[in-house]
Amino acid sequence: MKKIETQCFRRLGFGMGILWCLTSSFTVFGQATGLGSVQPRMRVIIDNDFSGDPDGLFQLAHHLMSPSVEIRAIIGSHLSVTDGFDRSTTQADNAAKKAREVLKVMNITRNIPVLAGSNTAMSNDSTPVKSEAVNFIIQEALRTDTKLPLYVVCGAGLTEIASAVLTNPTIANRLTLIWIGGPEYTELAPPPPGYSDVEYNLNIDRGAARVIFNKSTVPLWQVPRNMYRQCLLSYAQLLTKVKPRGKVGAYLTGTLETIMERIKQFINIGETYVVGDSPLVLLTALQSSFEADPSSSDYVVRQAPLINQNATYSFNHKGRPIRVYTRLDTSLMLADFFAKLELIYPNP
Repeated sequence: MKKIETQCFRRLGFGMGILWCLTSSFTVFGQATGLGSVQPRMRVIIDNDFSGDPDGLFQLAHHLMSPSVEIRAIIGSHLSVTDGFDRSTTQADNAAKKAREVLKVMNITRNIPVLAGSNTAMSNDSTPVKSEAVNFIIQEALRTDTKLPLYVVCGAGLTEIASAVLTNPTIANRLTLIWIGGPEYTELAPPPPGYSDVEYNLNIDRGAARVIFNKSTVPLWQVPRNMYRQCLLSYAQLLTKVKPRGKVGAYLTGTLETIMERIKQFINIGETYVVGDSPLVLLTALQSSFEADPSSSDYVVRQAPLINQNATYSFNHKGRPIRVYTRLDTSLMLADFFAKLELIYPNP
């Protein structure tokens, strides 16, 4: 694949400062794929628990293949303390390592900052954690040298974005947060059979969720549990559409097959897997061409509820308007993922 060299610049102002090339060498799909003429029209910071459920790795790979987004940074975030996927005390560090694995497998040579977030949740809903990832979000939101809108997309907990908003509240109106998480709204959908009282991603950091819902004014697009459960990838699709597609296809398939093998003694998951973080791609890279918006999916605008101490919703008459998605165009989402794999890795 061809590389194009463009200008490098120094970005300072957080931690000890990092020198990186925004466009030092980025992969161009070019003649091989026909996507070379697509230009970025939004900035995206990806925040996910990549050492946990492998659906985040699928989302990351899909975003990296999407030329309409300019990925500004990848943040590895923590899981719950007793999470079955990763029981270590270095979950965010492990997540960052996983993200670097994906970049290496995909032969991504452009310099994308990969940052580890906090390895622990916020201690309460008033005290932010401190990390290079938090500082990066703030600095990126405060930029004045670009008109590209900024999206922070979170497929797990909300520790880093909540901490960034607490640290510098002025960034709230300078970005849009897309979050995969939260339980169903009972008037919109019933919970699934045998559901857990506290939704998985909300439980990762309850204090951070209370910051975003109860205290902040940041624009929020929420994909609750009933929605992300719609994102089913069949095992047959995995074997025919993903696995044959180069090293990345084999890598992604391996992550799922490892999980399937590991949990089969406890649960029969049948022939589908929930790739529940992939709506982060659908709602950003796959927005409509004119009057850009995720026009193929449906949402309602409602007042943000209060997140209680027990991680349930209460009505909040002062809640700001947020988007709650009620239907996702999973056909477009999966078809685009398969098509990009085929274009970039054409010789299985």
